Amino acid sequence: MGMTYVQKLLARACGLPAVETGEVLEVPVHLAMSHENAALVINQFDEIFSGTGKVAKVWDPDRIAIIFDHRVPAESSKTATNHRRIRDFVKAQGISRFHDVRGDKGGICHQILPENGYVRPGQVVVGTDSHTTTHGALGAFAFGIGATEMAAVWALGRVLNIEVPGTIKVVVKGELPDGVYAKDLILHLVGLLSAEGANFKVIEFHGDAILNLPTSGRLVLCNMAVEAGATAGVVPPDWETRRYLHDEASVQDELHIFTADRDAAYEREVEIDATQLDPQVACPHTVDNVKSIDEAVGTKVDQIVVGSCTNGRLDDIEIVARTLKGKHVAEGTRMLVFPASWRIYADALDSGYLTDLITAGAVVCNPGCGPCLGVHQGALGDNETALATTNRNFKGRMGNPGADVFLCSPAVAAASALTGVITDPREVN
Repeated sequence: MGMTYVQKLLARACGLPAVETGEVLEVPVHLAMSHENAALVINQFDEIFSGTGKVAKVWDPDRIAIIFDHRVPAESSKTATNHRRIRDFVKAQGISRFHDVRGDKGGICHQILPENGYVRPGQVVVGTDSHTTTHGALGAFAFGIGATEMAAVWALGRVLNIEVPGTIKVVVKGELPDGVYAKDLILHLVGLLSAEGANFKVIEFHGDAILNLPTSGRLVLCNMAVEAGATAGVVPPDWETRRYLHDEASVQDELHIFTADRDAAYEREVEIDATQLDPQVACPHTVDNVKSIDEAVGTKVDQIVVGSCTNGRLDDIEIVARTLKGKHVAEGTRMLVFPASWRIYADALDSGYLTDLITAGAVVCNPGCGPCLGVHQGALGDNETALATTNRNFKGRMGNPGADVFLCSPAVAAASALTGVITDPREVN
């Protein structure tokens, strides 16, 4: 019997001829990522070496990436102090892949890693963030771990006791219709599988719609695979992976391109006809409470948020700017836009998109995760409703358990900004 993509990846990483689902491995790590929660990891890391008489030294400073993105610039003295502590640690350890609060290299961690070429096909990537699954879009086995586990990775360079996960194969046939995007596809899939339908599994994406999807769209799919409970989402690498890494991330070295075996054993196979999809909306208060756009049309919206590690890329911003150009955000509706990185911010500025957005009445924020979490910028008031291109809508998301959050694509967000209610983008000229 053949192997799934992640089985082959893990076998190669561990130097084994093959691995089986359920087998427990000690897996070498190619890249370990943290954001501001590196402060918690540092506490655990120091504890590992406490009383040993050994100098606390990371296993490989060139394989660790730390990005400030959740609370930037610092919104409190506590955050600022944690930032400073992490800066001191980075300097002492010689960690080169450090992205501080800077306009020339900052941004959201799940955008910084791909656009800087830190992630490659065949790698094992771990991060102290649940949406580390994003990087499966480039053919990595990427998943989130806790601070204690990360401290052990920093010390040892490997993840202990990883059970080889089973895989759900998702085949998406046909082409996405006009007005329907990767975000609609993944919302549909999460609704289909449920929030726990892929628990401890890998979602492996295949089909013509995936082959024709740019990396930006693949990042959306893998980013939200975790919302179905998946350990990881992955798109086996292909010509588009090579194109993105070479042309957009300036990666010039050889890439290891491979795919799953034809006779791989999957725990479940799901087939989706892309041509039949409509725009989708995830309704409060769970991501799997997904409905077709026509069931949500007309819902009043107080705040619209475009951006995040899910939909803050240049093509997302272009969709919104194109829709709003020469028009205005509806009275009584606020619109926040936060690009996923400063590189994207600069490209959107050069393209005129930000001018179009500002002229239409949107507020453009610095790259960061604050509005998505509600911890910094853009918190909601009591009984308010938000429509967002982010990835979660749990009660209390965006800073207020007394508010409602709907999730959607950038196209739905843009159309709704013009009307002040949830609107089908196919109905907006």
